[in-house]
Formats: sequence, C-alpha cells, structure tokens
Amino acid sequence: MASGRRRLPSTTALQVLIAVAERGSTSAAAESTSLSQSAVSKQLLTLEDLIGSPVFARTPRGMIPTEVGSIYIEQARTALKAMEDAALRVARLKPGPRVLRLQVPPIFGDRWLLPRFLRFTEQHPEIEVQFTTFVSPTQSQTPDAIFRFLSELPEEETNYLFGREVLVVSAPSYWEKNGTPETVEDLAGGIMLEHPQTPLHWNYFARGHGKDDLAVRHTTRFGYYTMVIRAALAGQGMALIPRGLILDDLAAGKLVNPNGFGYRSDYGYWFAKPRDIAPSASMRTFEAWLMAEAEGMGD
Repeated sequence: MASGRRRLPSTTALQVLIAVAERGSTSAAAESTSLSQSAVSKQLLTLEDLIGSPVFARTPRGMIPTEVGSIYIEQARTALKAMEDAALRVARLKPGPRVLRLQVPPIFGDRWLLPRFLRFTEQHPEIEVQFTTFVSPTQSQTPDAIFRFLSELPEEETNYLFGREVLVVSAPSYWEKNGTPETVEDLAGGIMLEHPQTPLHWNYFARGHGKDDLAVRHTTRFGYYTMVIRAALAGQGMALIPRGLILDDLAAGKLVNPNGFGYRSDYGYWFAKPRDIAPSASMRTFEAWLMAEAEGMGD
C-alpha cells in the first residue's frame, strides 16, 4: 500500500501533463497553468522519474506523447474530471445568490473570454464566477450556463456571440514562401491545418465558394484545436479560424488573412442557459456584460 501511494503523481503534475499534451510545448503549457516554464519542466521530469519512462518524445514539431504518456494522459483526464465534479457538487451545497458556475470550452476561454474577464471582475467584484471545462454525464448538478460551439439548440435559451465569420489565415512567413493567393484554386495548392472534430474544414470553405469538388493539396491534422492555431502562428500551413478567436493576432500581424478569404459558417459560439430555470440577478448582470462584449466585435 505504501509503495502504491508513493507512485501516485501529484495533481499539479497531472495538470501539467495534460497542458503539455494539448499545447505541444512546456512554454505554452506554462501559460495555461500559471506556472513558470522551469516549473513545468520540473513537474514533467519528476513525473517521468516516478513512472520510470518518458511521457513525451521531444521532436522538432513539438512534444508528442509516448505510448506510456498516452496512457497516463487518458487517466489523468479521468482523475481530474472526477475531482472537479466533486468540487462542483460541494460548491452547489451552498450556492449563494452571487455565485455563477460556467462551463467554458478551453479554446474559447483561453482565446476570448479570459482576456476580457478582468473587465467584468473590476466592474462587479461582488459576483464570484467559477469556471469548469467539462461536465460529467453522471454529475447531479449542472453549471448555470454553458458556452457552446454549435448551431442553436432548441432545448436551451441561447444567445449568439460570434464565430460564424471564419477566415483563412497563417503567419506572414507562410504566405511569403507560398505566394499571396489570388483565387481559391491558389489556396488549394497549399497545406491546410485541421482538427478533425470541428466543422472548420477545407470542404466547408470550398463549398462556400462554389468549389465542392476542389481538394486541397495536403492536410495536416491535430488532435487539439489549440495546436491548429499554434501551427498556423508558426507558419506550418493555413487554417480556418473564427475571426473572434484571433483578433489580437490579426491586429499584431502575427496572422494574415490574404485577400479576405473566408466563409460564413453555420456554427458559432453560443451562450446557453436552461429554459426551466429563472436567471439570478448575477446571471443577468453577467449576460448583459457578455453580450455587450460580443456585440462590440461586429461579427
């Protein structure tokens, strides 16, 4: 029993493991875990020493999970999810009138909500907001509201935020190497970066331009959408990304949208609430702030 306890990794190590798997590097994982890069590396080394085997292969294209790492990543998600479920259920025992619990997709939180959230906390310090990235199917309590990347759901009260405006983008170095495209056919000769589980694929873009049968020359697929964006920023190919997720990168010139290429998607980010639960005063306050932020984008 004692030996088994000694071989259990810490919660921090598991969080670091998942962050590196999702983002592909210790520097990117440091940003998402609020740790220094050296602390992230130390957690990984401690974990690998504990396991007795590397959990990532260091490659020029980033850190790729080993077979052992994949096993631990899968179980780490299960363990952390169980702990978050327990924390949410305990918090629900004494909800309080000014507490909001929101389910937020990681990419949406990282790229849009959290950079703006300080404005809300400064305006309404009396409202406590608790974020979760997932909800267990067995969870007895649900969040007060959920951010979704879908089409509108009839069983929920939904408000559209942004996301239907999808752009073809990459780093300036990619366009310098491959030339500025003038036509959709020019784009088809390039490299498309995709996450298979999103509806942001070349065929949707081509169909939107009346080119249903036009295939892209090469597609590189990633298991996480965060990696699609990072690969685009690195100039490894072009990606279809909702404009609202990359406003700062476009403004800074880190990503370029040549000749305005893009399309109007049926999907977008929505703020969804249960229809059968009356919103609290805190919810109404947050929703008013949220919609004002979204409307200011002009999507």
